[in-house]
Amino acid sequence: MANTENAELVFAPLGGVGEIGMNFALYGYGPANAREWIIVDVGVTFPDTAHPGVDLILPDTRFIEENIDGLRGIVITHAHEDHYGALLDIWPKLKAPVWMTPFTAGLLEAKRQGEQNAPKIPASIYRAGEKFTIGPFEIEAIPVAHSIPEPMSLAITTPAGTVIHTGDWKIDPAPTIGPKTDEARFRAYGDKGVLALICDSTNALREGDSPSEVAVGEGLKGVIEKAKGRVAVTTFSSNVGRIVSIARAARDAGRQCLVLGRSLKRVIDVAGELGYMDGLPEFIAEEDYGFIPRENLVIICTGSQGEPLAALAKLSRDEMKSVALTAGDTVVFSSRTIPGNEKAILEIKNRLIDLGMKIIEDGDALVHVSGHPRRSELRKMYEWVRPQIGVPVHGEAAHLVAQGSLMSMSGIGQVAQVRDGDMLRLWPGPATIIDQVPFGRLYKDGFLIGTDQAMGIRDRRKLSFAGHVAVNVVLDDKYELAGDPDLVAIGVAEADASGETLEDLMLDAAIGAVDSIPRQRRKDLDLVQEAVRRAVRGAANEAWGKKPLVTVFVTR
Repeated sequence: MANTENAELVFAPLGGVGEIGMNFALYGYGPANAREWIIVDVGVTFPDTAHPGVDLILPDTRFIEENIDGLRGIVITHAHEDHYGALLDIWPKLKAPVWMTPFTAGLLEAKRQGEQNAPKIPASIYRAGEKFTIGPFEIEAIPVAHSIPEPMSLAITTPAGTVIHTGDWKIDPAPTIGPKTDEARFRAYGDKGVLALICDSTNALREGDSPSEVAVGEGLKGVIEKAKGRVAVTTFSSNVGRIVSIARAARDAGRQCLVLGRSLKRVIDVAGELGYMDGLPEFIAEEDYGFIPRENLVIICTGSQGEPLAALAKLSRDEMKSVALTAGDTVVFSSRTIPGNEKAILEIKNRLIDLGMKIIEDGDALVHVSGHPRRSELRKMYEWVRPQIGVPVHGEAAHLVAQGSLMSMSGIGQVAQVRDGDMLRLWPGPATIIDQVPFGRLYKDGFLIGTDQAMGIRDRRKLSFAGHVAVNVVLDDKYELAGDPDLVAIGVAEADASGETLEDLMLDAAIGAVDSIPRQRRKDLDLVQEAVRRAVRGAANEAWGKKPLVTVFVTR
């Protein structure tokens, strides 16, 4: 049994609190110098234009690596990328036992097979309603509704009391594939007494209740029945319930279904093995596309976030080998826009409109619903659980503060606002931030992972704004220039406003810089190098108004 003398129960998020995505939470129990830890979720977030070339952004796990002797295990609540997507990259540094559901394990294995040198992670499987013990933590998996199969909340019990970690959840009276959120289990824990509720804030700014997934299915069916030509529906590939809703709506409207996109096919394979696709007609093959009349076809495709290589983007550019959309077809966005993707999505919509497509999105018909709780659902959770402490997580500052005030208004006595890197003591005594721990972002860049500096991302960003100039200066044995320097400029403007080429101006500046140094002092090659670098940058800035990165080689 864990050491209970001077024990504390602490919560320390390293991602997902103060931002959307990259969820990574630590729970620690025991005395400050000998805590035992579990990790809940190991998520990623996705790069934007500020991270040129980066593939994925991962949480910095230095803190738990430094306390690795106390790490007892990792629990994954569900298989969304922002909750499990960093596991293959981070697990080799932690090598702790992992618990996950059958669907998550199936998706992880499919993903592993598609990645070079990905580790085989030994996983313990848990199912809804099951209990398991990791060190001093007794955990019960409570099923909840969300936009992926087998999402779980965790009731985490230690000698300090029970913490409910909701993960991603909502209340859906009629989910397509289940489960329903298990009100009875939450109420049972509320009756016994709950120390803290660590709760999803993603939709804390939205009033009311979320519509049900079955209602979305009806909305999709209505759109498909009215459509004259083909209907292409794009959605998140992990949303198996939505894929089932679309396939049923197509079947009920007398249409056949085609699936486009590698990640969709991967999810459907795993979901099919677990029985989630039972009772649906078979999807048609791409090569049969040309034989199906337009009015008899529904296409389910990837690309709802404007990804340039996904199926929808390729359709909008007419780049697919055997499938094309034509004027009069309908494209349905059965998804929400993740912040940061607005421009990419708008470009695809405009291309589709130019091709003569009709676009239908959330505002036009009930074709999407979020997997997160709105304010009325949050109030119900508080009423069921009645925690002593409320801690808003999963969201940006606006979402966290909105849920914090809702918790206070709903009668939760203590509300703790935390951000990534805060260590919150939940017990004993009032909830208090007692420490700051290292946190941050690591970047997956090709085969390598490191900080933005180690991966060269800062310089890459500068290069994308102002280009690069390389200068090679050769001095003879008397420290005079042995001919003009060689200069190569990439990504630099060609000429200034008067038509003078920038390369000539920068070359003149390099020669002038060497000539201005007394010959005796030219023996210091570093001095020559820095003088030429400054002169070339200065000349570019004067003519162009921008300072490129400049690399100078001086040889004798």
